[in-house]
Amino acid sequence: MSMQIKRRGLMLVLSSPSGAGKTTLSRRLLESDSNVTMSISATTRAKRPSEVDGRDYFFIDDEKFQLMVKAGEFLEHAQVFGHHYGTPKQPVLEALAAGRDVLFDIDWQGTQQLRQQVREDVVTIFVLPPSRDELERRLRARAQDSAEVVMRRMAKANDELSHWAEYDYVIVNDDIVRAQTHVETILAAERLKRARQPGIPEFVEGLMREA
Repeated sequence: MSMQIKRRGLMLVLSSPSGAGKTTLSRRLLESDSNVTMSISATTRAKRPSEVDGRDYFFIDDEKFQLMVKAGEFLEHAQVFGHHYGTPKQPVLEALAAGRDVLFDIDWQGTQQLRQQVREDVVTIFVLPPSRDELERRLRARAQDSAEVVMRRMAKANDELSHWAEYDYVIVNDDIVRAQTHVETILAAERLKRARQPGIPEFVEGLMREA
């Protein structure tokens, strides 16, 4: 018989330079764990052909984005390559209260803002590429950005890499299956932390009454 003890959800952050694999890891985790839901960000950038509004991002204009910032509706927000990105607050807090874990694919700036607002709920992982050459190869292989954008992403990589020490965990994505296993192991351990299981005291009291 499996015991279900009431648990509060957590925010699992995956950060990395573009091309290091955080998006692939996010997708694989979502496919393998039904209790993890992806945080959907709002953005002012244009929708790509393969993207769906409300599934990949909430695509909004600059005016609406700034109104949401002023109203305090974002857990975090940042400007990346000339476009604004932000995480709407209410859906995340509702998921946590229901015991669901929320996955974030955000940069170090967004991670810092999350920690400032809800530090006890945040678990952070930084994903490193096995080499700089491999990072560039992956960026070119996905063929969704121009050569100019690839170069800009490579130039920005050093700034992103310099923040690795601010994260709870660091993994090297030299093998996607092994990297996924590392992420799943971290998630399993964090779920079992006493502070994230508000149902434990009641459960223990019940055990003691049975004595």
